[in-house]
Amino acid sequence: MLAIKIKNLVKKYGELDVLNNIDLEVEKWDFFALLWHNWAWKTTIISILTNLVNKDSWEIKINGIDIDEDFKKGRSFIWVVPQEFNFDIFATVQDIPLIQAWYYGIDKKIALERTEKYMKKLGLWEKRDVKARELSWWMKRRLMIVRALVHEPEILILDEPTAWVDVELRKSMWEFIEELNKSWTTIILTTHYLEEVEALCKNVAIMHKWVIVENTSVKKLLSTLQKETIILSTTNDNIQLDATFKKTYSAKKLDGWEIELEIWKKHSLNELFRELDTLKIEITSFRNKTNRLEALFMKLLK
Repeated sequence: MLAIKIKNLVKKYGELDVLNNIDLEVEKWDFFALLWHNWAWKTTIISILTNLVNKDSWEIKINGIDIDEDFKKGRSFIWVVPQEFNFDIFATVQDIPLIQAWYYGIDKKIALERTEKYMKKLGLWEKRDVKARELSWWMKRRLMIVRALVHEPEILILDEPTAWVDVELRKSMWEFIEELNKSWTTIILTTHYLEEVEALCKNVAIMHKWVIVENTSVKKLLSTLQKETIILSTTNDNIQLDATFKKTYSAKKLDGWEIELEIWKKHSLNELFRELDTLKIEITSFRNKTNRLEALFMKLLK
Protein backbone atom coordinates (compact mmCIF):
# COMPACT_ATOMS: atom_id res chain seq x y z
CA MET A 1 0.00 0.00 0.00
CA LEU A 2 1.16 3.54 -0.73
CA ALA A 3 1.57 5.98 2.14
CA ILE A 4 1.56 8.93 -0.27
CA LYS A 5 0.61 9.13 -3.94
CA ILE A 6 1.04 12.37 -5.87
CA LYS A 7 0.01 12.55 -9.52
CA ASN A 8 0.23 15.44 -11.99
CA LEU A 9 0.93 17.98 -9.26
CA VAL A 10 1.20 21.51 -10.66
CA LYS A 11 1.78 24.72 -8.77
CA LYS A 12 2.52 28.19 -10.11
CA TYR A 13 3.09 31.52 -8.46
CA GLY A 14 2.10 33.93 -11.21
CA GLU A 15 4.25 33.00 -14.20
CA LEU A 16 6.74 31.06 -12.07
CA ASP A 17 6.56 27.26 -12.20
CA VAL A 18 7.35 25.76 -8.81
CA LEU A 19 6.00 22.25 -9.50
CA ASN A 20 5.49 20.92 -13.01
CA ASN A 21 3.44 17.70 -13.35
CA ILE A 22 5.08 15.99 -10.39
CA ASP A 23 4.45 12.26 -9.92
CA LEU A 24 5.67 10.79 -6.65
CA GLU A 25 4.88 7.61 -4.71
CA VAL A 26 6.07 6.69 -1.22
CA GLU A 27 5.47 3.14 -0.03
CA LYS A 28 4.08 2.49 3.42
CA TRP A 29 6.85 2.15 6.02
CA ASP A 30 9.45 3.51 3.62
CA PHE A 31 12.33 5.75 4.67
CA PHE A 32 12.19 8.23 1.81
CA ALA A 33 14.43 11.21 1.07
CA LEU A 34 13.52 14.39 -0.79
CA LEU A 35 16.49 16.31 -2.19
CA TRP A 36 16.21 19.57 -4.03
CA HIS A 37 18.19 22.25 -5.79
CA ASN A 38 15.69 24.98 -4.98
CA TRP A 39 14.00 24.99 -1.56
CA ALA A 40 10.72 26.29 -3.01
CA TRP A 41 9.53 22.94 -4.41
CA LYS A 42 10.15 21.10 -1.16
CA THR A 43 8.31 23.71 0.91
CA THR A 44 5.44 23.81 -1.58
CA ILE A 45 4.92 20.02 -1.58
CA ILE A 46 4.86 19.93 2.24
CA SER A 47 2.49 22.91 2.35
CA ILE A 48 0.11 21.28 -0.15
CA LEU A 49 0.07 18.02 1.80
CA THR A 50 -0.89 19.93 4.94
CA ASN A 51 -3.40 22.23 3.18
CA LEU A 52 -1.39 25.42 3.73
CA VAL A 53 -1.09 26.10 -0.01
CA ASN A 54 -3.87 25.77 -2.59
CA LYS A 55 -3.52 23.48 -5.58
CA ASP A 56 -3.49 24.37 -9.25
CA SER A 57 -3.80 20.78 -10.49
CA TRP A 58 -3.22 17.52 -8.71
CA GLU A 59 -4.25 14.18 -7.28
CA ILE A 60 -2.97 13.36 -3.82
CA LYS A 61 -3.80 10.34 -1.71
CA ILE A 62 -2.58 9.74 1.85
CA ASN A 63 -2.92 6.10 2.93
CA GLY A 64 -5.33 5.64 0.04
CA ILE A 65 -7.54 8.59 1.05
CA ASP A 66 -8.08 11.24 -1.63
CA ILE A 67 -7.59 14.46 0.30
CA ASP A 68 -9.95 16.32 -2.05
CA GLU A 69 -12.70 13.98 -0.88
CA ASP A 70 -11.81 13.67 2.81
CA PHE A 71 -8.96 15.96 3.77
CA LYS A 72 -9.55 15.66 7.51
CA LYS A 73 -9.13 11.88 7.49
CA GLY A 74 -6.17 11.93 5.11
CA ARG A 75 -4.45 14.67 7.11
CA SER A 76 -4.89 12.65 10.33
CA PHE A 77 -2.29 10.13 9.12
CA ILE A 78 0.48 12.66 8.65
CA TRP A 79 2.47 15.14 10.69
CA VAL A 80 5.25 17.55 9.72
CA VAL A 81 8.13 18.56 11.94
CA PRO A 82 9.06 21.92 10.36
CA GLN A 83 12.40 23.69 10.47
CA GLU A 84 10.99 26.65 12.41
CA PHE A 85 9.89 26.41 16.03
CA ASN A 86 6.15 27.03 16.23
CA PHE A 87 5.18 26.20 19.79
CA ASP A 88 4.37 28.44 22.76
CA ILE A 89 7.79 29.25 24.22
CA PHE A 90 6.18 30.25 27.54
CA ALA A 91 4.56 26.83 28.05
CA THR A 92 6.39 24.10 29.93
CA VAL A 93 8.18 21.44 27.93
CA GLN A 94 5.71 18.73 29.04
CA ASP A 95 2.63 20.84 28.34
CA ILE A 96 3.51 21.35 24.66
CA PRO A 97 2.94 17.69 23.59
CA LEU A 98 0.01 17.38 26.00
CA ILE A 99 -1.73 20.32 24.31
CA GLN A 100 -1.12 18.59 20.98
CA ALA A 101 -2.67 15.38 22.35
CA TRP A 102 -5.72 17.29 23.56
CA TYR A 103 -6.10 18.77 20.06
CA TYR A 104 -6.25 15.23 18.64
CA GLY A 105 -8.67 14.01 21.31
CA ILE A 106 -6.21 11.60 22.89
CA ASP A 107 -7.05 10.30 26.36
CA LYS A 108 -5.04 12.17 29.02
CA LYS A 109 -3.59 8.99 30.54
CA ILE A 110 -2.35 7.79 27.13
CA ALA A 111 -1.03 11.27 26.32
CA LEU A 112 0.98 11.36 29.56
CA GLU A 113 2.41 7.90 28.88
CA ARG A 114 3.45 8.79 25.34
CA THR A 115 4.88 12.14 26.36
CA GLU A 116 7.03 10.52 29.03
CA LYS A 117 8.15 7.75 26.66
CA TYR A 118 9.28 10.05 23.86
CA MET A 119 10.77 12.66 26.17
CA LYS A 120 12.92 10.02 27.83
CA LYS A 121 14.03 8.68 24.45
CA LEU A 122 15.06 12.16 23.34
CA GLY A 123 16.65 13.26 26.62
CA LEU A 124 14.01 15.83 27.58
CA TRP A 125 12.32 14.25 30.58
CA GLU A 126 14.51 16.02 33.15
CA LYS A 127 13.47 19.32 31.52
CA ARG A 128 9.72 18.61 31.60
CA ASP A 129 8.86 21.44 34.02
CA VAL A 130 11.12 24.02 32.36
CA LYS A 131 9.69 26.75 30.10
CA ALA A 132 10.30 25.89 26.46
CA ARG A 133 12.10 29.20 25.87
CA GLU A 134 14.83 28.06 28.28
CA LEU A 135 15.78 25.05 26.16
CA SER A 136 18.86 25.01 23.98
CA TRP A 137 18.36 25.13 20.22
CA TRP A 138 18.85 21.39 19.72
CA MET A 139 16.53 20.53 22.62
CA LYS A 140 13.81 22.64 20.99
CA ARG A 141 14.30 20.57 17.81
CA ARG A 142 13.76 17.41 19.84
CA LEU A 143 10.69 18.88 21.52
CA MET A 144 9.21 19.48 18.06
CA ILE A 145 9.60 15.76 17.36
CA VAL A 146 8.04 14.74 20.70
CA ARG A 147 5.05 16.97 19.98
CA ALA A 148 4.67 15.35 16.55
CA LEU A 149 4.82 11.82 17.97
CA VAL A 150 2.32 12.21 20.79
CA HIS A 151 -0.52 11.18 18.49
CA GLU A 152 1.76 8.58 16.81
CA PRO A 153 1.13 9.49 13.15
CA GLU A 154 1.66 6.78 10.55
CA ILE A 155 3.57 9.20 8.29
CA LEU A 156 6.15 11.62 9.66
CA ILE A 157 7.74 14.34 7.51
CA LEU A 158 11.00 15.61 9.00
CA ASP A 159 12.07 18.90 7.45
CA GLU A 160 15.84 19.07 7.98
CA PRO A 161 15.67 17.69 11.56
CA THR A 162 19.45 17.81 12.13
CA ALA A 163 20.21 21.20 10.56
CA TRP A 164 22.85 23.08 12.59
CA VAL A 165 23.23 20.18 15.00
CA ASP A 166 26.73 18.93 15.82
CA VAL A 167 27.98 15.50 14.69
CA GLU A 168 27.39 13.68 17.97
CA LEU A 169 23.83 14.94 18.36
CA ARG A 170 23.10 14.24 14.71
CA LYS A 171 24.09 10.59 15.09
CA SER A 172 21.90 10.15 18.17
CA MET A 173 19.02 11.68 16.20
CA TRP A 174 19.71 9.24 13.33
CA GLU A 175 19.43 6.30 15.75
CA PHE A 176 16.09 7.54 17.06
CA ILE A 177 14.66 8.16 13.59
CA GLU A 178 15.78 4.69 12.44
CA GLU A 179 14.04 3.18 15.45
CA LEU A 180 10.85 5.06 14.54
CA ASN A 181 10.95 3.72 11.00
CA LYS A 182 11.46 0.15 12.23
CA SER A 183 8.38 0.54 14.42
CA TRP A 184 6.20 0.94 11.30
CA THR A 185 6.35 4.70 10.82
CA THR A 186 6.77 5.99 7.27
CA ILE A 187 9.53 8.60 7.34
CA ILE A 188 9.94 11.30 4.70
CA LEU A 189 13.17 13.18 5.23
CA THR A 190 14.15 16.46 3.64
CA THR A 191 17.79 17.28 4.18
CA HIS A 192 20.81 18.91 2.61
CA TYR A 193 23.11 16.51 4.50
CA LEU A 194 23.57 13.91 1.80
CA GLU A 195 25.37 11.55 4.16
CA GLU A 196 22.03 11.23 6.01
CA VAL A 197 20.37 9.94 2.86
CA GLU A 198 23.09 7.37 2.28
CA ALA A 199 23.10 6.25 5.92
CA LEU A 200 19.34 6.16 6.57
CA CYS A 201 17.12 6.15 3.51
CA LYS A 202 15.85 3.37 1.25
CA ASN A 203 14.54 5.52 -1.61
CA VAL A 204 15.18 9.03 -2.86
CA ALA A 205 13.69 11.64 -5.20
CA ILE A 206 15.87 14.46 -6.53
CA MET A 207 14.33 17.55 -8.07
CA HIS A 208 15.88 20.20 -10.29
CA LYS A 209 14.28 23.00 -12.31
CA TRP A 210 10.74 22.14 -11.14
CA VAL A 211 10.85 18.48 -12.21
CA ILE A 212 12.01 15.22 -10.62
CA VAL A 213 15.28 14.22 -12.29
CA GLU A 214 15.76 11.00 -10.32
CA ASN A 215 13.37 8.78 -8.36
CA THR A 216 14.85 5.47 -7.34
CA SER A 217 16.34 3.46 -4.50
CA VAL A 218 19.44 4.84 -2.83
CA LYS A 219 21.18 1.55 -3.61
CA LYS A 220 20.45 1.82 -7.36
CA LEU A 221 21.44 5.46 -7.43
CA LEU A 222 24.80 4.71 -5.87
CA SER A 223 25.36 1.85 -8.32
CA THR A 224 25.51 4.40 -11.16
CA LEU A 225 28.62 5.96 -9.66
CA GLN A 226 31.50 5.10 -12.00
CA LYS A 227 34.35 5.98 -9.69
CA GLU A 228 35.05 7.03 -6.12
CA THR A 229 37.94 8.85 -4.51
CA ILE A 230 39.11 7.10 -1.38
CA ILE A 231 41.75 7.77 1.27
CA LEU A 232 43.84 4.82 2.50
CA SER A 233 45.63 4.91 5.86
CA THR A 234 48.77 2.75 5.98
CA THR A 235 51.43 1.56 8.42
CA ASN A 236 54.17 2.72 6.06
CA ASP A 237 56.16 5.87 6.77
CA ASN A 238 57.91 5.71 3.39
CA ILE A 239 55.29 4.80 0.80
CA GLN A 240 56.64 3.84 -2.60
CA LEU A 241 54.13 3.75 -5.47
CA ASP A 242 55.23 2.46 -8.85
CA ALA A 243 54.33 4.32 -12.06
CA THR A 244 51.76 1.74 -13.24
CA PHE A 245 49.86 1.81 -9.94
CA LYS A 246 49.83 5.63 -9.88
CA LYS A 247 48.51 5.77 -13.44
CA THR A 248 45.85 3.08 -12.93
CA TYR A 249 44.40 4.65 -9.78
CA SER A 250 45.51 8.30 -10.19
CA ALA A 251 47.20 7.65 -6.86
CA LYS A 252 49.15 10.18 -4.86
CA LYS A 253 50.72 10.32 -1.41
CA LEU A 254 49.26 12.71 1.15
CA ASP A 255 50.75 14.15 4.32
CA GLY A 256 51.35 11.46 6.89
CA TRP A 257 50.87 7.81 6.01
CA GLU A 258 47.96 8.18 3.65
CA ILE A 259 47.27 7.59 -0.06
CA GLU A 260 44.53 9.22 -2.14
CA LEU A 261 43.34 7.29 -5.18
CA GLU A 262 40.43 6.82 -7.56
CA ILE A 263 38.82 3.41 -7.81
CA TRP A 264 36.66 2.79 -10.86
CA LYS A 265 33.60 0.57 -10.87
CA LYS A 266 35.48 -1.99 -12.99
CA HIS A 267 38.10 -2.40 -10.26
CA SER A 268 37.32 -4.42 -7.13
CA LEU A 269 38.67 -3.61 -3.69
CA ASN A 270 40.14 -7.11 -3.51
CA GLU A 271 42.12 -6.38 -6.68
CA LEU A 272 43.31 -3.09 -5.23
CA PHE A 273 44.40 -4.68 -1.95
CA ARG A 274 46.30 -7.44 -3.78
CA GLU A 275 48.25 -4.80 -5.69
CA LEU A 276 48.98 -2.90 -2.47
CA ASP A 277 50.16 -6.14 -0.87
CA THR A 278 52.55 -6.66 -3.80
CA LEU A 279 53.93 -3.17 -3.13
CA LYS A 280 54.27 -4.17 0.56
CA ILE A 281 51.84 -1.45 1.66
CA GLU A 282 49.73 -2.48 4.66
CA ILE A 283 46.31 -0.81 4.94
CA THR A 284 44.83 -0.05 8.35
CA SER A 285 41.65 1.71 7.19
CA PHE A 286 40.03 3.51 4.25
CA ARG A 287 37.30 6.10 3.77
CA ASN A 288 35.57 8.02 1.00
CA LYS A 289 37.07 11.46 0.36
CA THR A 290 33.62 12.91 -0.30
CA ASN A 291 30.07 11.66 0.20
CA ARG A 292 29.08 9.46 -2.74
CA LEU A 293 25.57 10.88 -3.06
CA GLU A 294 26.98 14.39 -3.16
CA ALA A 295 29.00 13.48 -6.26
CA LEU A 296 25.91 12.00 -7.91
CA PHE A 297 23.75 14.96 -6.94
CA MET A 298 26.11 17.43 -8.58
CA LYS A 299 26.34 15.22 -11.65
CA LEU A 300 22.53 15.17 -12.03
CA LEU A 301 22.32 18.95 -11.78
CA LYS A 302 24.76 19.61 -14.61
